[in-house]
Amino acid sequence: MKNQIRKVAVLGAGVMGAALAAHVTNAGLPCHLLDIVPAEPNEEEKRKGLTLDHPSVRNRFALAGLQNALQARPRAFFSKENAELVTPGNLEDHLDRLAECDLIIEAVVENLQIKRSLFARVARVRKPGSIVTSNTSGISVAAMAEGLPEEFQQHFCVTHFFNPPRYMKLLEIVPHPKTLPEVLGTVERFCTYTLGKGVIYAKDTPNFVANRIGVEGMLYVMHTMIQDGYRIDEVDAVTGVAMGRPKTASFKTADLVGLDTLAHVSRNVYENTPGDERREIFRLPAFVQEMVEKKMLGNKTGQGFYKKEKQPDGQTVRKVLDYNTLQYVEVQKKFDFPSLQAVKAIEDVGERLRTLVYADDRAGRLAWKITAENLVYAARRIPEICDTLVDVDNAMKWGFNFKLGPFEVWDAIGVRRSVEKMKAEGIEVPKTVLDMLEDGRETFYLQKQDGRYFYDFATRDYRKIPTNPDIILLPERKDRNKVVASNAGATLYDLDDGVACLEFHTKMNSVDADIIDMINRSVDIVSRDFEGLVLANHADNFSVGANIFLILVAAQNKDFAQIEQVVKAFQDANMRLLYAPKPVVAAPAGMALGGGCEICLHADRVQACGETYMGLVEVGVGLIPAGGGCKEMAKRMVEGIIGDPPDNLLPFAQKAFELIATAKVSTSAQEAREFGFLRQTDGITMNRDMLIQDAKNVVLGMVKAGYHERRPRKIVVAGEDAAAAFKVYVQGMQHAGHITEYDMAIAFKLAHVLTGGQVRMGTPVPESYLLDLEREAFLSLCGDERTQARMQHMLLYNRPLRN
Repeated sequence: MKNQIRKVAVLGAGVMGAALAAHVTNAGLPCHLLDIVPAEPNEEEKRKGLTLDHPSVRNRFALAGLQNALQARPRAFFSKENAELVTPGNLEDHLDRLAECDLIIEAVVENLQIKRSLFARVARVRKPGSIVTSNTSGISVAAMAEGLPEEFQQHFCVTHFFNPPRYMKLLEIVPHPKTLPEVLGTVERFCTYTLGKGVIYAKDTPNFVANRIGVEGMLYVMHTMIQDGYRIDEVDAVTGVAMGRPKTASFKTADLVGLDTLAHVSRNVYENTPGDERREIFRLPAFVQEMVEKKMLGNKTGQGFYKKEKQPDGQTVRKVLDYNTLQYVEVQKKFDFPSLQAVKAIEDVGERLRTLVYADDRAGRLAWKITAENLVYAARRIPEICDTLVDVDNAMKWGFNFKLGPFEVWDAIGVRRSVEKMKAEGIEVPKTVLDMLEDGRETFYLQKQDGRYFYDFATRDYRKIPTNPDIILLPERKDRNKVVASNAGATLYDLDDGVACLEFHTKMNSVDADIIDMINRSVDIVSRDFEGLVLANHADNFSVGANIFLILVAAQNKDFAQIEQVVKAFQDANMRLLYAPKPVVAAPAGMALGGGCEICLHADRVQACGETYMGLVEVGVGLIPAGGGCKEMAKRMVEGIIGDPPDNLLPFAQKAFELIATAKVSTSAQEAREFGFLRQTDGITMNRDMLIQDAKNVVLGMVKAGYHERRPRKIVVAGEDAAAAFKVYVQGMQHAGHITEYDMAIAFKLAHVLTGGQVRMGTPVPESYLLDLEREAFLSLCGDERTQARMQHMLLYNRPLRN
């Protein structure tokens, strides 16, 4: 394929540059990371006798950037091993390395002259046809490439990643006037499929799309807060989850971004958009300007709109800024607004917003003001900053983690109703919106039989949103009458080509009787009518495990027969997945914990999203895995052994024991593979949007290769000697005060199950034997009041109890 990208360079090893290099390696590609040469050795280097000629001095900034990326939280690398794919260097000695790179990403300081000087040097050494991009957050693409060779300009554009690039989906591509279409196609494919991003095309205007809309909204909130006399924490109580936005709301988000960054972005818009009708909004309020001058920049300096303070008793308390005095005061825990109470119980984001913005209380009035401003400002920016409202919506969802973009919000609250309210309040509604209503168009989006349409301001008509054949959306399957079977907890869809997909849709996709029933029904149906089965859903999390509320209630009622029945049913369902006559591929994303992880362990293959967090975490609620998790981990620890098992199986069982006993959760799919939750034959998809299609392709590949159902086989266990060794280790941990006495009791149960009970090391045992041990231990722990206390604590506080 022309312009295939196999090797990348990132220029600039600051926070963003190093994180970009890390994410390139997450995709399995080697990456050069180059930065400037220091002016002189630092004090530590001088003490070591190093001069400016020494590589560790000359490469200091790149080496430090790599180290910072390794230590970053949240993690920049899928695995620490990926750091080996990064080659640090400097821009003087190693610029010639760019000649071997297919893609060069500039991520140096936001200074036009520095960027232009660097690009002039890059132009002299890059190979013809290689692509050069800038990660600028708002500098003009035309200005950066001015005066450079035409061939350079043809292969140049902006690729604006959002920070942190591993986790943030948005990528804004800003073409240069001379960028070749095939170059843009290559960049879009690479960023979409290889790096897993959601791409929008922006125009060459200050701060592009997401920051132009988002920062105007953030600053409008600040000005409104001052004008109407709201507190900072009062605003955040309204502008977070209640409005379909992140729980960091307005001011915690600003602290996260950094007030210096916010000041830079707002200044860039103010200075370069004299025609923006809301230009004055981009002036920082006086108190924010004072905060910037005093280095009260947010999380990076330890204080911003919020600050954590240690109390005399050792407890850490979060305080909030009083912007009138620039002093920190106690955070108000709760604001008793009827509208906020009303929306708590509403799951649908659109309904929640509609309820909130039309509420006549202090929270509702603030929500309405913010929403109205955001909608009107976004509508006025088309076609200035991008061509379609779809791009604006995607930019805000992918770049700011809003559940709905501005025009989706407008549809949700009712376009005509909201416009009438705006007009009544003297808000000037954009003509494009008034024209739409005048033409009898009531919504910005329209669902038709052949897909989803959006309203195009330019043509005053609806246009179909282009679809990607590599993206399967399960709600569209429902619209096309592709539901095969369903109950309250799960639905089986026909994905065409002989493949079915089982979707969980309980709360948090917790495993309950409905899901167990649908697993069994799905295996029956697929065995008869399909070629294979995919297990997948679009929820934030694949499954967080069993419904522990139901288990707790049964345990407190001493209904152990009911618990055993449910556990046995779940084990049996997973065994049916394991020995189904047709291939089963699990496609987890987000959390796959406890029972969710166990379901994946029983699939033929797993096609996991890169952002998959797997673990058998049952010890956190005083239990052990009992859906076949212990049995499968015991199997996986020895299945790679060729020939007769060794005399000492302790090292093989130890890894599984430590993983489960410490409730270890992978921070990525790659790490899940290192832990053993995934096999080397399991795949990883970088872009979650493509996950179901990739899983479907795996099923079809297995069918084409001639799938043969698996046959039961015995598992060689580590036996009593290994269990005894584990118990000695755990007792040492307990005596040292690292774990509680009950932690030790649970670990003893786990050791007994995982090593096969009262058998000798190396004994082959049937799977049913280990499943019996799992159930026996699980039921025993359920009967203990300390386990019940742990379950109750987790349900109440969402954190484990160490009793």
